[in-house]
Amino acid sequence: MNRRSIARVTAGVAAAGIAIGALAACSGGGGGDATATSGEEVSITWWHNGTGEPLKSFWEEVAAEFEDANPGVQVTVEAFQNEDLQRTLIPNALQSGGDAAPDLFMVWAEGEIKAQVEAGYLRDLSGLTEVVESVGGAGTGWNVDGKQYGIPFRFGIEGIWYNQDIFDEAGISENPATFTEFDADIDKIAATGVAPIGVGAADGWPAAHWWYQFAIKTCSAESLQQAADTLTFDDPCFVEAGENLKAWMDGFPGDLPFQANPTSTPAQSVPNSSAGLLASGATSMELMGTWHRGEVAKLVPGAPADNPPSPEWLRWMPVPDIEGADGAPGAALGSGDAWGVYKDAPDQTLDLLSYIMSVDVQTRFAETGEIPTVAGAEAGISDPVLMQIAEGTQNATLVVTWLDTQYGPVIGKAMNDAIVNLMFGDGTPQQVPDAMNAAAATL
Repeated sequence: MNRRSIARVTAGVAAAGIAIGALAACSGGGGGDATATSGEEVSITWWHNGTGEPLKSFWEEVAAEFEDANPGVQVTVEAFQNEDLQRTLIPNALQSGGDAAPDLFMVWAEGEIKAQVEAGYLRDLSGLTEVVESVGGAGTGWNVDGKQYGIPFRFGIEGIWYNQDIFDEAGISENPATFTEFDADIDKIAATGVAPIGVGAADGWPAAHWWYQFAIKTCSAESLQQAADTLTFDDPCFVEAGENLKAWMDGFPGDLPFQANPTSTPAQSVPNSSAGLLASGATSMELMGTWHRGEVAKLVPGAPADNPPSPEWLRWMPVPDIEGADGAPGAALGSGDAWGVYKDAPDQTLDLLSYIMSVDVQTRFAETGEIPTVAGAEAGISDPVLMQIAEGTQNATLVVTWLDTQYGPVIGKAMNDAIVNLMFGDGTPQQVPDAMNAAAATL
């Protein structure tokens, strides 16, 4: 197997909750200059994906603080499940425009935000100089043609979440540094009767992320960058990535290394999801982004409905490297979530955004169990697992933006569907880049 480096990103990122740049101040009024002066109330609609506690209540609290400091400004905060928000609600609302569009909402990096900018949906936020500088390199994926259209509020790399109790039972005392060591650990876990790795292939992208991980170390940085710039996927490394992934999977018997019926398993939110399987001990590991801590916590059997604590057994490790890979050791896949502002949003929305990105709010955001982007706000991280992710992001030699986000929704869907077919159907490694090229031709 051969893995390599990366495509579009922040190299040697100093970003992840510990971003480079000046400390955030409340630029554009920072919540203090937004008072309506016309005698009429100003209404701001704010959409996010923090459906669980404590994040849902935290954003409502931040909105209330802003309202108190700015008489005449009313902020309506609405939380939606991530898939619905990203794939359906926001695209439909922006297409409808007018009052249907939220004023402040989550925007995803690279190809997704480029498409929104090209459609004329977003406001240029470059004028919020202090806010843009405060997130430093973390903001790279939301910069389009030299202008900043999104401000990331969380940022971190993807890794493998695992159950320390099951690792202990299997006799695994150290995290694997290479895929050879990883394969040996998978065998040890399988011997305990637990499915080693859970994957929510019914949602497509969780399975596809395994191909992404192989691709970022199978393709050179130059090849991935060219693919991102040209949306052409003819480099042989994309076929090789699929061959390497399939060879890895075929090296195990039966359903291994994954659980049975992966294409019938959703990723999150319900007990029979891949997150639920990890939470219940039915699997021992799952490849997922930084948000997974909260997803697993709320699905642990018997967990309280409000603000469940992270289970004591939950741990995180970076994805292992492959010996002999041409790419940089420690190259990682990741990104974050950012705020964007609708083109016709009231000016006070910029003040709200500045307040949300202040050091105070970002520090309290970190205290809810998140990895912030503003320098200084990492002081709010107390969970050792989250500190590990923050440090892992800082130490990563290269951080690659999620490939489906990077290439845009049209190519991303075709790519993810082809990867799931490769992993769990009758697809071939060649059919993945073929599907990507075919989708790119429709743009």
